[in-house]
Amino acid sequence: MAENKSYFFCGIGGSGMLPLAMIVAARGAAVSGSDRSRDQGRTPGKFAWLEGQGIAFYPQDGSGPKAGQILVASAAIEDSVPDIAAANALGLPRMTRADLNAALFNAANNAIGVGGTSGKSTVTGMIGWILESTGKKPTVMNGAVMRNFAGDDRPFASALVGDAAIYVSEVDESDGSIALYEPDVAVVTNISLDHKSLEELHVLFADFLRKARVAIVNADDEESTPFLSLDNALTFGFRGDADVRGSDFEALPDGCRFAVHAGGTAWQVKLRMPGRHNAANALAAIAAAHAAGTTVAQAVEALADFAGLARRYEVLGQANGVTVIDDFAHNPDKVAATLAAVAELPGRALLFFQPHGYGPLRQMGKELATSFAKGMRDGDRLYVSDPVYFGGTVDRSIGSEALVADIVAGGGDAMHLATRAACGAAMLDEAKAGDRILILGARDDTLTEFGRELLEKLARA
Repeated sequence: MAENKSYFFCGIGGSGMLPLAMIVAARGAAVSGSDRSRDQGRTPGKFAWLEGQGIAFYPQDGSGPKAGQILVASAAIEDSVPDIAAANALGLPRMTRADLNAALFNAANNAIGVGGTSGKSTVTGMIGWILESTGKKPTVMNGAVMRNFAGDDRPFASALVGDAAIYVSEVDESDGSIALYEPDVAVVTNISLDHKSLEELHVLFADFLRKARVAIVNADDEESTPFLSLDNALTFGFRGDADVRGSDFEALPDGCRFAVHAGGTAWQVKLRMPGRHNAANALAAIAAAHAAGTTVAQAVEALADFAGLARRYEVLGQANGVTVIDDFAHNPDKVAATLAAVAELPGRALLFFQPHGYGPLRQMGKELATSFAKGMRDGDRLYVSDPVYFGGTVDRSIGSEALVADIVAGGGDAMHLATRAACGAAMLDEAKAGDRILILGARDDTLTEFGRELLEKLARA
């Protein structure tokens, strides 16, 4: 549906916009765009690569949109943004990222949608890799770089362009856009507090699962219990009655190992990713890929070579006995899962956390504090900077100070230092051989650069 069309992406560098732009460009559309981060000089390498792919860039000053284009922009972006005002003046039709992605998704004969509070990107990448490994040539729309598909010529491989008839995509419940999707196979990884209330989430996920030919449901997730009895449910988890069941989980220094049982047969699974939560992600991916026509044996074999995603417990390196890890954890469930993976192996954790906005702190600050306080072990230490802020009119009355106060009240060792640089200096001063430094947060591509800077400084120490 993208052929011979022209799209202007306002905010093209975003984690959801970039892969979508790559997909429609590969299908023959003309693509141009703007991004505030580019104008501010952040992550220049990413934008240089995009320009090398034939994307025309404009400053976000209203000079980019042209007659005959379709504007792709966040539903939340203000009309006062110059590009939006210019597009409105030209009368351009407007689509959100979800509108365009859902149109591509719904046009596919085999559409696999992955929803849930945590693990969406990982499960999407796993399914994509399983299908690609078995010769099915899927198109994959992801919110994170899939390391199996990345290389020097494709460093930002958050999309895989394959057959238009097989479309694998994570779908977002935070803005309600999950309702736009018509899946053949629907996956819900888990349900917990994030951007919406649990009551709202139950309604959205129930509608999503009921539409599908096969609904992949987490048998271990308490909030998913109402969906286990759906007529189209195929369940996964470590619970004894799950259709695709895991057992005998074992943490390893370089990943994890467990067994998967389905249809009366058992297979041994070895992952290059740590944590019981990633074993659960693998079970979800195996179930979804099986529903899409692969065998469990094929899925297990493919997952042994799954390299994971950028910023999902990604080991950046080790220097002077200190390991630096980059991770996307930013909501209560993701933080709890990451800290559980940390606790599976010995060694103190020095944690850096940059909240992904002031709004999320108001929405889930108490729950975030609980996840940190419960998940940190004796000796672990947390350093929290001010939230990410790229400008705008957001209410900044509740900041990181409140989060740290709640973590300390819950028994965690945490401190607030306003800047990232101050947190980094404090961690480097504290770090000793055997420690792990973890960089946690979302919505800011420069967090990975921060982690690499710390690694370089450790190496020079």
